[in-house]
Amino acid sequence: MNERSGSKDRPWMQFVAKGNPKEIQIPELSLPQLLDESFATYPDHIAMTFLGKTYTYTELQEHIRKVAWALARRGVTKGERVALMLPNCPQYPISFYGALTCGATIVQLNPMYKSAELLHILNDSGAKTIILMDSLLPLLESIRDQTGIERILPVSVESAKMPDEWLDETNDPFPGVRCQPKEDVAVLQYTGGTTGMPKGAMLTHFNLVANILQSVATSFVQVKKGEERVLTAIPLFHVYGMTSAMAVAFYNGGNVILIPKFDVEQLVTTIEEIKPTSFPGVPTMLISLVDYYKKRKFDLSCIEICSSGSAPLPFEVLDQFNEISGTTVLEGYGLSEASPVTHRNPIEGVQKKGSIGIPIPNTDAKIVDVATGEQELPVGKVGELIIQGPQVMKGYWNRPEETNHTIRNGWLYTGDLAKMDEDGFFYIVGRKKEMIIASGYNVYPVEVENVIYHHPAVLEAAVIGIPDAYRGETIRAVVVLKDEQHVREEELIQFCRSRLSAYKVPQDILFVDELPKTTVGKILKRTLREQFSHKESKRA
Repeated sequence: MNERSGSKDRPWMQFVAKGNPKEIQIPELSLPQLLDESFATYPDHIAMTFLGKTYTYTELQEHIRKVAWALARRGVTKGERVALMLPNCPQYPISFYGALTCGATIVQLNPMYKSAELLHILNDSGAKTIILMDSLLPLLESIRDQTGIERILPVSVESAKMPDEWLDETNDPFPGVRCQPKEDVAVLQYTGGTTGMPKGAMLTHFNLVANILQSVATSFVQVKKGEERVLTAIPLFHVYGMTSAMAVAFYNGGNVILIPKFDVEQLVTTIEEIKPTSFPGVPTMLISLVDYYKKRKFDLSCIEICSSGSAPLPFEVLDQFNEISGTTVLEGYGLSEASPVTHRNPIEGVQKKGSIGIPIPNTDAKIVDVATGEQELPVGKVGELIIQGPQVMKGYWNRPEETNHTIRNGWLYTGDLAKMDEDGFFYIVGRKKEMIIASGYNVYPVEVENVIYHHPAVLEAAVIGIPDAYRGETIRAVVVLKDEQHVREEELIQFCRSRLSAYKVPQDILFVDELPKTTVGKILKRTLREQFSHKESKRA
């Protein structure tokens, strides 16, 4: 991988699960070529389930072929950007792979975007074609004359099929589009919306194929090829859902169980009826399932592999979910710029609570000083996490300066503060921009949040720094309480005081009904600071 080849530099190598590879070979294939292998191997297996309807791999292949023909005959050419604005539904994977088959680049759009957000990404990407839910047509039409959109292809999610009026009835193979996997961009994954205007991470076919195979390599000892049923509630338009749910499941010949919108009751019903074997989730989902279980017990034992990503998982929730499911939630880490997975706790053997685990195969990582990013820090010291591997993006779309700042000497600078222990397990302690400096002391919000989550009345919590004339910054906690639970502000502050150093204790606490989040449950700290930096504390 690079000059850091010794076991001393990579202590995590000794903790790779027995039976899993430490290094893998990554073929230069496009995403459609990788999927072709599953079409040949699992033709009659169920590829997708959606609201009671199923699709075999052969049926999926036929639909993808028809979409590729439909786009090509409407003038979509290699390298053109095709925007997808769909929730989790069969039309998403069909459109995704159909557009890639005809050589296009996918632009991922959140169906919850408002006009300004949509306008920015459509214009930044230069998309000429969009496939979207028919209910979103009024939104698109309101801004269309300000964009370069030429082709609008609406679909009905309720019908769970591609529209007959724009599909040609052909089963002819689609002629191959020459692909250079290491150069051709498969997906523009927009990121950075929590800190500024979103920018498009250019993920090549090779980046994504690498991450699929890297992810699969961390689960060899448990995955049953052709038998997995993957509960897919994380949105596919998010890089975590796209890779860790859809693409990995298809590679394994699995059944992608599509949940159009996260709803805890629907999730529980699906678990009881279809009995998924795998669940890539986020903390919000696990918190909701644990809370729901306390009201009505249900059987989670079907889930053999459960992973959590996108945001830190509170210790209390981790313990409770492990207890009711009988499995071990494997915490991991990733980011859009890395396709996304870089770290994961081993599926067997040593797993460390609160850790994001160890680098996945063919991935290197280290902690460097925040000031220059050039000095590698010793074990236990907090600095910026940087990554190197075949899954690291080509760069940001039309942003060479930001690309050069983020990728330096082959290393991806994540912007996350982390530390590594003596065994090579990594721990995220916060974002560089979220670190609180109170009276000269560094305070990492996740450490304070983990303490607050241990209080039995707390459902969710987020910690932010607010301006303070004397201390520079002071600590404020924003808390959501569980239903029918009450706690006074002074009581919760005292709870923290008994478990934290004095400089880490929140000076006050706000109680709210909900926290602002992204679609995958990541709490929007910037929005919290905008909303609550100057509000009075409310007593409970």
